[in-house]
Amino acid sequence: MSDAPVRVALTFDAEHPDRPGAGIGNVDRILTTLGAARAPATFFVQGRWCEADPATVRRIADEGHLIGNHSHYHARMSLLADDGIRSDVEDAEAAIVEATGVSTRPWFRCPFGDGHEDPRVQGILHDLGYRDVHWDVVLEDWEPERTKAAIARDAIDGTRRHGDGAVVLLHTWPKRTADALPSIVRVLAARGAEFVRLDDLPAEALP
Repeated sequence: MSDAPVRVALTFDAEHPDRPGAGIGNVDRILTTLGAARAPATFFVQGRWCEADPATVRRIADEGHLIGNHSHYHARMSLLADDGIRSDVEDAEAAIVEATGVSTRPWFRCPFGDGHEDPRVQGILHDLGYRDVHWDVVLEDWEPERTKAAIARDAIDGTRRHGDGAVVLLHTWPKRTADALPSIVRVLAARGAEFVRLDDLPAEALP
């Protein structure tokens, strides 16, 4: 990284885990790390996960992080009919608003990234008042073989390669991610990174 401030957007997909390696109390650990580093982030929240743990979603909002919509059922958007996409997105919005009083619009992330390049999916999201935000740096933290050292290394190297405005994809449920996060924020901050929410970046620069 150069000496000029480099903005980094840490984004977390908050959903029910679908692989081994989920950690108990993971989201609280992540939020504590972000709070200690004064690092705002963006959380894309699955509606059903919000219904299961509304207090944690309230904490995310109360601590100043941006909340986006990650659908209700975490289904692949391209496999849903038009009405299915609409209800999946709107059900998640309703659950999150009920828990936090905060709307997720216009922030959306397609589960698995599926539908990001699908004109039908993107058109429906646009009609619902959303824009889909992909990522610049992917760490594959959901894979069981990924270690905390590898996740931290790839986050640091990936943001350096991308430069200003890097959007980093993380997940709230792998224990390895919570373990790696302190190193990620410490090293990036030491190299001059400024942690930002997605709404702090120019819309045209988002992936």
